[in-house]
Amino acid sequence: MKLILKETINTLGQEGDVVTVKPGYGRNYLLPQSKAVIADRENLAILARNRATIEGRIEQQRKEAEILSKKLAGVTLEIQQLAGDDERLFGSVTTADICAKLASLNIAIDKKLILLPEPIKTLGETSIPVKVGFNLTTNILVKVTNQNSGE
Repeated sequence: MKLILKETINTLGQEGDVVTVKPGYGRNYLLPQSKAVIADRENLAILARNRATIEGRIEQQRKEAEILSKKLAGVTLEIQQLAGDDERLFGSVTTADICAKLASLNIAIDKKLILLPEPIKTLGETSIPVKVGFNLTTNILVKVTNQNSGE
């Protein structure tokens, strides 16, 4: 099934792309959610007329992603947690913790954009990718320290 995307979908493509998807995915998700339209002659003509506007929006999103990437480049977050003698945390550091720490630095991002495969459960430094735009990620360094180390 050929569809024209009305918005950027990370797994498929950017707004205005003509993509081929399985019929069930198109009928049951993309079309009812108004995320795509069928790629027929009429809709392709509308796409051609609106191409400049779509390209402008994509360029604006790319610029915003680059600005966010520059803000995040080289950022090191220090998060203190209680830990035992074996350097294992009593809890864990999650995307919500990282997001809150970034917010304290005036960097507001959605926690879904932090690509942490599993919560951090030990002390030390971890490089974590953050999705800042379509097919664009940057890494931040999270340093987990013992909350009791100063006592």
